[in-house]
Amino acid sequence: MRGIEGEQVLVRIYVGESKRVHGKPLYRQLLELLRQEGLAGATVLKGCIGYGHDRVIHTATLECVAADLPVVIETIDSPKHVEELIGKIDALMTGGLVVTERAHVVRYGS
Repeated sequence: MRGIEGEQVLVRIYVGESKRVHGKPLYRQLLELLRQEGLAGATVLKGCIGYGHDRVIHTATLECVAADLPVVIETIDSPKHVEELIGKIDALMTGGLVVTERAHVVRYGS
């Protein structure tokens, strides 16, 4: 297992749950891309309420029956690896938001 302690880059990707690419959920395609590219790990978080560029609130209340809930994918890796990966992430994106920020990894391990 490769160590990633120290100064790294956090990548946070925001997409709608209903977005699809090649017939599969976009968030799943992005997760597979991150795994194939050898990133140290990734987490997919499903939101219960949110809104995006369309300003429409998407929520999991019973009235709306979970309409296009927000999904966030987070991963951390080296600045060089993230820089190489951003173009591949962008090529899959259909809307959404990609954010990077500096992160200090204190511990990474099983």
